[in-house]
Amino acid sequence: MDVTLAADLGGTSLRVALMDRDGAAIASAARPQPFGAPGDDEADPERWWVLFQDAAAELRSAAPAAFGRISCVAITGATRTQVLLDAAGRAIRPAMTWAHARAADLAPDLAARLPQDDPEVAHVNAFHPLARLAYVARSWPSDAQAVATVVEPKDVLNARLTGRAASDPISSARLAACLRPSAGGRSLCEIAGLRPPALDLVSPGEAIGRVLPGRGGALDDVAGAPVVMMAHDSWASALGLGALRHGGAYNLSGTTEVLGVFSRRPATSPGLMSVDWGGLTHLGGPGQNGADAAAWAMSVIGAPSGPPGAALDALLAQPRREQPLLFLPYLQGERTPYWDPDLRGAFIGLQRRHGPADLAFAVLEGVAFLNRIVLRQAEEAFGFRAAEIRFGGGGASNAVWAQIKADVCGRAVATSAAPEPGLVGGAIAAAVMGGESLEDAQDRMSRPAARFEPRSDRSAHFDALFHLYREAERAVAPLSHALARMTQPTAFATP
Repeated sequence: MDVTLAADLGGTSLRVALMDRDGAAIASAARPQPFGAPGDDEADPERWWVLFQDAAAELRSAAPAAFGRISCVAITGATRTQVLLDAAGRAIRPAMTWAHARAADLAPDLAARLPQDDPEVAHVNAFHPLARLAYVARSWPSDAQAVATVVEPKDVLNARLTGRAASDPISSARLAACLRPSAGGRSLCEIAGLRPPALDLVSPGEAIGRVLPGRGGALDDVAGAPVVMMAHDSWASALGLGALRHGGAYNLSGTTEVLGVFSRRPATSPGLMSVDWGGLTHLGGPGQNGADAAAWAMSVIGAPSGPPGAALDALLAQPRREQPLLFLPYLQGERTPYWDPDLRGAFIGLQRRHGPADLAFAVLEGVAFLNRIVLRQAEEAFGFRAAEIRFGGGGASNAVWAQIKADVCGRAVATSAAPEPGLVGGAIAAAVMGGESLEDAQDRMSRPAARFEPRSDRSAHFDALFHLYREAERAVAPLSHALARMTQPTAFATP
């Protein structure tokens, strides 16, 4: 493969780049907020296509010679997002994003009506595709009847390029499990009274098809290039970080927080997603709160003005008080490992002497404690200890946070030399489609930038703080649920 047109349709931005055969970016472009404002739980799929066309045009202008050598297209994107397509491949409704929890009221009853011996039933919650399809059927029955297939965001762009509305077995694992025969030979979808959608699955690293002519603008120059199937952005980033191997572990800290561990041996653990990632079992999953929690804290605290990275560095350089402070980072409920949309965040131990730096450190440590919960559960289920965590995403640019994660988790943390590991994953997937082995391509293209070893003098402190963190979770959860059921009365008018 010569040049790969790689794209990552992420929660914060759409990133597109021309990647050479060694996984280095020749030129790149970005478009902000393809999924709308932070916290939005629906998005317009047509906007993704417009942004992708626009970004491709920018790349052609920036690097025309490289653009003319594109030999493969590789697109990944945010997951846990369902796009309902009709028989003509058109989106029926706005996409239901990872934040969509409107099925919370019907999910428990739905799960109770399903065969309890089916292993998928344990995963049915407000964020599950079956519950979301049930929500659509209840709210918009005619739309539910028009559904021909259900895909993820990346699949929408692939379908516009190739004419084939396909997904992959990793990103669509939960939906695929609901379409397999269950009790009495019927699928969970049928038992739930829903019309089962068709699902065309293509394994990652295999070709979906070729770019059709007439895609418009710069994309006309790419006609005929093969489009390789990618899984979701976590898969692509784990691949780009070089963690997609037995014993590998990764952590992505962006709009969402994702942590996973890989093993050749199948295993399960309560609250963790167990998915076959092409011969490797992935234990872990996405969270609602990662670098976004840090961004929230900075906005509330009133961080120093300037670029977000520099502002956080300046905040963390301020002195801390001796009195520890805990933060529960559940600002948007939580998925892995709790799958509870009604969890809420909290500062615990707050006193008058605490300042902005104390709050900022508590937020970073709180997310790291959640990482530790997921990591230790996965390691216990697999029966081994991960040697290191490959760390990527926006949060990985902060050395202080990387060190905090190493200290809290008790594992070395290695950051990536590539600011966008998901795009490197696209180049690796293109190489695999061209015949290179997955491990060889990772070894050749994934390049760690820095390594943070856990500091032994901090372990006792963080062990004690972690114990209090778990106590705080148990104490605050009932209050969170009670608050989630309340609404504010009409505000008094200002005199």
